Parts: sequence; C-alpha cells; structure tokens
Amino acid sequence: MAEAFTNQLGAGAFIAESAGLEPGKLNPVVVEVMQEIGIDLSNNRTKDVFEMHATGKTFDYVITVCDAKNAERCPVFPGKAQKIAWMFDDPSQFQGTPEEKKAQTRKVRDAIKSEVAKFITSASL
Repeated sequence: MAEAFTNQLGAGAFIAESAGLEPGKLNPVVVEVMQEIGIDLSNNRTKDVFEMHATGKTFDYVITVCDAKNAERCPVFPGKAQKIAWMFDDPSQFQGTPEEKKAQTRKVRDAIKSEVAKFITSASL
C-alpha cells in the first residue's frame, strides 16, 4: 500500500519500490480495499528485501512498514539512505468476519495514505 500511495501521490518526484522479509502472496483483502479507491495491485508481485538489496540499488529513503510485533525483524539497509520506521498493524493478522477484516484493513490503508502524504510534503521541502 505504501509503495502504491508513494508512487501515486509522489507523481514522479518519488519512485517507491517495496519488498518484504518473506515474499509471498498478495493479501486479497488489501487488493480489494485498494481497488475500492481506484488502485489496482492485482498484478503486483511480492519481492524479497534481500533480493532487492543484492541488486546494489541505492535509496534516498528506506521506510519500514512493520507492526510492533515484527519491528525487530525489519531489515536494515546499509548506506546513506535515511531510515524511517512506520508502525502499522499487519492486515494478514486481522481476525473476524470478512467484513470486519476489510474494515480493519481500510483503517490501515487510510493511515498509510496519510503518512505517505505527510512524508512527501516534508521530504519535498
């Protein structure tokens, strides 16, 4: 979600790439709630953060988006990138009915969008 919002709201001034600790499958609830606001993630593939690091790319910012439970597992990228940690609940861990999971995921989606908008504003100054 953060990658999609950064690329959308950053409008070319920012190019975001995302990766996780363990590449897996896209969360269908996340895909659905993003589609609700016109962002299609259905063709995205999950990537491994260590695979991305191995490419040798450099980044101006490395933003980790972890829940508090997994914060200690968030990777550290060496180099000069400014490191920022955002803590959000992990939608894959939500419990309840499908509608309750969607409602919780929408809250995370909206919080991430807000955080991305603040980041873009502050980083652009």
